[in-house]
Amino acid sequence: MTTGTTHSDFAKRLDQTADDTEALLAKLLSDRLLPDEIARPKRLMDAMRYSSLNGGKRLRPFLVVESAAVFGVPREAALLAGAALECIHCYSLIHDDLPAMDNSDLRRGRPTLHKQTDDATAILAGDGLLTLAFDIITRDEIHGDPTVRLLLTRALARGSGIGGMVGGQMLDLAGEGRFGDREPVDVARLQQMKTGALLRFGCIAGAILGKATRAEYQALDDYGRALGEAFQIADDLLDVEGDAAALGKQTGQDAALGKTTFVTQLGIEGAKRRVRDLLARADAALSIFGARGDVLRDAARFVAERKN
Repeated sequence: MTTGTTHSDFAKRLDQTADDTEALLAKLLSDRLLPDEIARPKRLMDAMRYSSLNGGKRLRPFLVVESAAVFGVPREAALLAGAALECIHCYSLIHDDLPAMDNSDLRRGRPTLHKQTDDATAILAGDGLLTLAFDIITRDEIHGDPTVRLLLTRALARGSGIGGMVGGQMLDLAGEGRFGDREPVDVARLQQMKTGALLRFGCIAGAILGKATRAEYQALDDYGRALGEAFQIADDLLDVEGDAAALGKQTGQDAALGKTTFVTQLGIEGAKRRVRDLLARADAALSIFGARGDVLRDAARFVAERKN
């Protein structure tokens, strides 16, 4: 895969979007009341900020910004849509870490929110971020066309809801035997829902914002699906081969919980071959955009080769 951007150029763009997203989230999670809000309880806001600020690569907002850039969408609008997506992602991490779910003690090198505070605060902080995401995604500043905002909102709901991330988490828990005997796991479908759905949204959000043609939308959809699967395989590999200090969380969690993963199904070398195939698929999907797709090509490689 060859692109027109250098590694340092890509890293700068990724870091800049992370910085811009951080600043925007800090503003969105300030103590300033919005119209129709009665109060923003300090404990709740502190918890939401703890789990949303000062951490993460902000890959999902980056995908929104760069997929939107393909169509010349204003960066400020794309960042706002990306912030909504990041709120969903951060809420999911809070809830996934809870004792009733993955029971994790460490996230991004710090105690998980329920360890830092308590279970009730963590649940409500997650609820707050989930709800805030839909406040953000409907704002007029994202796009002047209300139909575009409606399509974005619907896509985010479906990516994060019962047929997407939340449904995928249920399938994952069922596969661990949480509700009785272990249920058979279709790893590819599980991945498409639990992890891939939000990453895919990050890609198709740009197409929606840019009022893409059917062919352009399909290209970003195909790219997003390939990138999402590559991300999950890389995550599965890191859980086996990664370093806990670099990851900022425990390794070996999948094996400890008896999870069925791409690595348990394909083996380490088979999983790595699958990632290479997915990179080729992502590259092919972006061919319709020519050089405008270069940053997204780099993003796929970044996802596949990441160490944390």
